[in-house]
Amino acid sequence: MSSVWEKKRNFGKFNELSGDINTDILIIGGGIAGLLCAYKLHQQGADYVLVEKGEICSGVTENTTAKITAQHGLIYTDLLRRFGKEYTKLYLEANLKAVEDYRSLCKNIDCDFENENSFVYSILDQKKIKDEINALKYIGFDAKFKPTLPLPVKTAGAVCFLGQAQFNPLKFLGEISRGLNIYEHTKVLEMKKNVALTSKGKINAKRVIIATHFPFLNKHGAYFLKMFQHRSYVLGLENAQQVDGIYIDEQKTGLSFRNYGDLLLLGGGSHRTGKKGGGYKELEAFARKNYPNAKIKYRFATQDCMTLDDVAYIGRYSPATPDLFVTTGFNKWGMTTALLGAELLCDMLCGKRNPYEEIFSPRRSIFRPQLAVNAFETVTNLLTPTTPRCPHLGCALKWNKEERSWDCSCHGSRFDEKGRVLNNPATDDLKI
Repeated sequence: MSSVWEKKRNFGKFNELSGDINTDILIIGGGIAGLLCAYKLHQQGADYVLVEKGEICSGVTENTTAKITAQHGLIYTDLLRRFGKEYTKLYLEANLKAVEDYRSLCKNIDCDFENENSFVYSILDQKKIKDEINALKYIGFDAKFKPTLPLPVKTAGAVCFLGQAQFNPLKFLGEISRGLNIYEHTKVLEMKKNVALTSKGKINAKRVIIATHFPFLNKHGAYFLKMFQHRSYVLGLENAQQVDGIYIDEQKTGLSFRNYGDLLLLGGGSHRTGKKGGGYKELEAFARKNYPNAKIKYRFATQDCMTLDDVAYIGRYSPATPDLFVTTGFNKWGMTTALLGAELLCDMLCGKRNPYEEIFSPRRSIFRPQLAVNAFETVTNLLTPTTPRCPHLGCALKWNKEERSWDCSCHGSRFDEKGRVLNNPATDDLKI
């Protein structure tokens, strides 16, 4: 089945690159992150080009649940503990600004934009909820405690952010992409300094933004150690429930809920890509028990890049590459993070100061507990004597029976039965 958004996909057609070109700024990747970068640079009158190996927004972006919120799980307690008050306050401010920017952008775009309250709930631990509310109050934000929710799960309470939102991402992106300088079906095969060698010609650029879902350049930045990927699943249910809000469990393997029209989008079954998890079966069992009259109209899956400290990497790709930039690692919150990332990079490239630059800088410390987990997973899979192997860095692949794909638990690359790449960082097909 396709995603719920795909039936209303209405993008214009963009040409393939044909021959060599020059540009000030090259954007590689045509998902929401790359398109918003192009849109912001276009508004500034910058000289830019965006290239996409397939069609724009045909990857992870079309499989999002499209919640527009600054409430990223119970993140503010952890940020306050790790980084202090000023950092945490700026992170919240950046994401609240992104919510308001969407609200402003969507006023004149038919994209099913709706204002909604956002909730993060806990099944068992009310203390976590109270701690998050106290952390938010400490940095000056009035979050609400909700003891009960209109969901078919018993909770210990929830943190509520008023005035968040939801929309149809493909209708929104289809509109803002009109008139942008985009080349589709133009795959970047190799980067040589500031020259992109593509399947259709060379692009000479003064500066480059890597906006692919997972950065594909391994020589710099160590993103293969700084991130892993988490896969999650969604059912679009007819005759289920109107939940009046957007909801997510504070546990990364918990359930999420939101409506789109008369559908309930039930998300969950999450697991590290390449590992076992609940998948569609978990969601189907939940739906049978709690919505016995519901009918499954849509079934789709996505995966998210998870960073070491739950904060995205936006800024210069590495200290050794001053003209190379990146926006990645959205930790399941790609809507607000993609927009604030586009604004941040646009400011950096246009010589403007951005107050959030240091918060999201990829140069920040990598010494977090998750680093050891990522390193262990990589070493274990490199030493596993099985075939086939992932062409990204040679890790062992595991067969995913439910989705009939070869999955890499090191970095999240996926391939179909015939070896065609489904999810990066791998850029080459698998030889089976």
